[in-house]
Amino acid sequence: MRDPCTELDVLLAPVGQALLAELIGLELTPETELALARRLRAVYPADLVTAALSMHELRQRARPKFTRADRMYLTRDGLEQASAEPLARHRAARLAGVGKIADLCCGIGGDLVALAGGSEPASEVLAVDRDPIHLRMAVLNACVYEVGEAVRTVCVDVRSVDLVGVDVVFVDPARRIGSRRLATGPSEPPLSWCIELAERVGVVVKAAPGIDRDRVPAGWEVEFVSAGRELKEAVLWSPAFVGAPGVTSRASVLPSGEQLRAVPGEPVECRAPGAYLLDPNPAVTRAGLVEDLARGLGAWKIDPMIAFLSSDRPLRSPFARTLRVLDSGPWREKELASRLRSLGVGSVEIRRRGLAGDVDTLRRRLRLPPGQPATLVMTRVADRPWALICVDA
Repeated sequence: MRDPCTELDVLLAPVGQALLAELIGLELTPETELALARRLRAVYPADLVTAALSMHELRQRARPKFTRADRMYLTRDGLEQASAEPLARHRAARLAGVGKIADLCCGIGGDLVALAGGSEPASEVLAVDRDPIHLRMAVLNACVYEVGEAVRTVCVDVRSVDLVGVDVVFVDPARRIGSRRLATGPSEPPLSWCIELAERVGVVVKAAPGIDRDRVPAGWEVEFVSAGRELKEAVLWSPAFVGAPGVTSRASVLPSGEQLRAVPGEPVECRAPGAYLLDPNPAVTRAGLVEDLARGLGAWKIDPMIAFLSSDRPLRSPFARTLRVLDSGPWREKELASRLRSLGVGSVEIRRRGLAGDVDTLRRRLRLPPGQPATLVMTRVADRPWALICVDA
């Protein structure tokens, strides 16, 4: 049984539901799977056991993304492209109160669930996908999150769907064809088609964080979203959603949901590192808002081209990691080990920005004795190679 439609039908039948329920809570590992499969095949048909264990494995993998992963229906490709629950809810919150939304390329429904739920959900969400299995799974997953009643489905290529009566379109274009991942930029449907939709309706497009900003038209906003310090995605908002004229970039940090936009003011000065170093969140760096962060905090830059900030006091911000500087001086690799040992440092996290070098090779060469952990920053100050030894403030 490898036909996805048949597998899903069997899993949805009473015997399939009983087996999936039996698996909930079990931690499947390569070491335990064989014995478990042997035990289950004594009770259930072999093809059902294979399908159920495959689904259970996907549910385990989905737990970091979804709070109700143990009851969801997934495919490998669908799970990989699906928006994680916190990211989808963050995006949907900005669309609160919108009437009817079309979720194009809905996949297994990660965004669909968020758009149909929340405190001010859309009155109706039209789920569109040309893959009938993903579309069925999207509805099933909406029911898992108890928002299925707000969902209507259309199985068609998104370029053919009727958008009459739709207020907003959300598009998550496919970035892989079959098992082949597309390079950053190409997608299906193409970004150009997604952007042209803005002539008819408000548009929100999920994109890879490495998107070429030159491909985004004037008047649109690009939001870069990180979970903690991991940059996750870019979101393109058509002019209908841009909050203020001229706002073209936004950085958002989850789980707090804090957002940073442009802070008008004079250019930020550059000077030598002070007592503290601020390492901006990658969403801030990618959004081009490092100087805006500096203005808001009263910090300065250590180099015109480098995205590190500094201050003489321990500034706190959800948009940057604050480090206390123990040692600061020109980059001389031969002196690094002695500088670190003199400070009692036994292990280092190496942050490199603006200075070439193999991090792993450098770490091996240092050969540090046991001691406190620290952060070694490889960077430039006034265009000179520089090293800062820091600890968390």
